[in-house]
Amino acid sequence: MLRFARPVLSQRVPAQSISTGFFRLYSSSSAQPMPIIADGYQPLRLLLIGSPGSGKGTQSVRIQENFEVECISSGDLLRQNIMQGTEIGKVAASQMQNGALVSDDVIVKLIDVELNKIGAEQSWLLDGFPRTMHQAVTLDNTLQAVSQPLNLVIHLDVPEEVILQRIMDRWVHIPSGRVYNMTYNPPKEAGVDDVTGEPLERRLDDNPETFKIRLQKHHELTEPLLDYYRNREILVSLAGNTSDEIYPQIRDLIQARFRPEEAPVAQAQI
Repeated sequence: MLRFARPVLSQRVPAQSISTGFFRLYSSSSAQPMPIIADGYQPLRLLLIGSPGSGKGTQSVRIQENFEVECISSGDLLRQNIMQGTEIGKVAASQMQNGALVSDDVIVKLIDVELNKIGAEQSWLLDGFPRTMHQAVTLDNTLQAVSQPLNLVIHLDVPEEVILQRIMDRWVHIPSGRVYNMTYNPPKEAGVDDVTGEPLERRLDDNPETFKIRLQKHHELTEPLLDYYRNREILVSLAGNTSDEIYPQIRDLIQARFRPEEAPVAQAQI
């Protein structure tokens, strides 16, 4: 289980150093997640914010591969509850059938139910929610009520021209949502999903004209969100052109900012 101490804002750990008392070391061959195993440390409650195409999905997968973190995807929860015919899934399906967007209250309820399932001591990251100020405030009220407030928000700061190029190279496995980039993260076999062997597709809105509109709308909604979390002193912006540039910063941030001060440090290859 991944647990974190109080943030140490000025502390930083070398990229190849981790605390042997709190992390399970692993090599690239074993690739096992490493939890912090000491008692008395607050679980990570993380939100990733970034423009469409900034690499949120890629970073989410890497975090889960390296740390024992539960991913709470609002989109996945919505689909699962509709397919399973749960009470809240029926409400969401009814809203969608009437041509409306699923309400913020319904999405927050889905997240609340999931948090109750995984337990208060489990670390988690949110994927796909919140995207607006109203959603953020509604979510915060719910998290405060169950004593699981967000304690880290990471903003992926990727140049717009880089994002536009990524979009032109992006292919998607629609059923699972897995995303591939022909330059940075190509499939093992061209045009085919690595897991299922099913064909990859282009999203209809993955073209420069449509995507520029999406980016503009995203910025209009996101700037107030960034200010909101900045004022709460839990926002960190990490800049880079590729996911490979940004992920080491995320890893170091988790290790350095939340690592117990008194823990011994030993050199280890990650």
